[in-house]
Amino acid sequence: MQHITILTGAGISAESGLGTFRDEDGLWTQYDLSEVATPEGFARNPALVHEFYNARRANAFDASPNAAHEALARLEKDWPGTLMLVTQNVDDLHERAGSQNVVHMHGTLAGALCASCTYRWPAPRVMDHEAPCPKCTQPATRPDIVWFDEVPYRMNEIAETVARTDLFVSIGTSGEVYPAAGFVAEARNAGADTLEINLEASRTPGLFGRVIEGPASQTVPAWVDEVLRKG
Repeated sequence: MQHITILTGAGISAESGLGTFRDEDGLWTQYDLSEVATPEGFARNPALVHEFYNARRANAFDASPNAAHEALARLEKDWPGTLMLVTQNVDDLHERAGSQNVVHMHGTLAGALCASCTYRWPAPRVMDHEAPCPKCTQPATRPDIVWFDEVPYRMNEIAETVARTDLFVSIGTSGEVYPAAGFVAEARNAGADTLEINLEASRTPGLFGRVIEGPASQTVPAWVDEVLRKG
C-alpha cells in the first residue's frame, strides 16, 4: 500500500468545539441556510451572510486541534508513501495540527474572495460587507466558502487522486452528500481498500469494506498507530 486518500468531515472537528449541521442548538440552527449559504442569499443580504461567517470564523479561530487532527499530521509525516488529505471542513485545524497536503474542497474561513473579480486574500477575523476588494476596489467581499449550488474546489485533482489510491478513508462524515459521497464508490471501483471512521456507521450497508466506530479523538490515533506499525 503506497497511496492513502483521507476525506474528513465535521465529525473530526466536533471534539474541538466546532458544531455540525446536526447539532440541535448549534449555529446552523439559528439561521436559514438559504439566506446565509447561497449566492442568492449573499446578493439579498450580504451583511447577514458576513454576520453568520464572522461567528463561524471566531468559533474556528478560537478552537484547537484535537488528537485526531494531530494523528493525521503524524501519519502524513511518517507514512513512507504518499497521502492526500481532503477536507469538507472550512476550519484550519488540520493545518494547525501540522498537516501540509490539505485540500479544502469547500473553501476556508481563513480566506476572503471578491465576488466581482475573484481575487483572493487572507480574511480578517471580522469581515465587513462594505469592505472593498484590495484589487478591484469593488465592495463585493465574501467568504472564500463554497456555498450550496456552487462547485467544490479542485475536484479534478481529487478525482485523479481517488482513482489511483490504495486506501480510501472517510473520517467524521456521513458519506451521503455528493460529490464527496461518490468518492468511496470511485475508490472501490478502482480496486482500493475502503475504511469509514465515524461515531456510527453510515446508513448505506456495504459502502465501506471496514468500519471503525467511536469518537475521532480515540479511533483515529489508534488507527494511525496500526497503519504505521504495519508500514
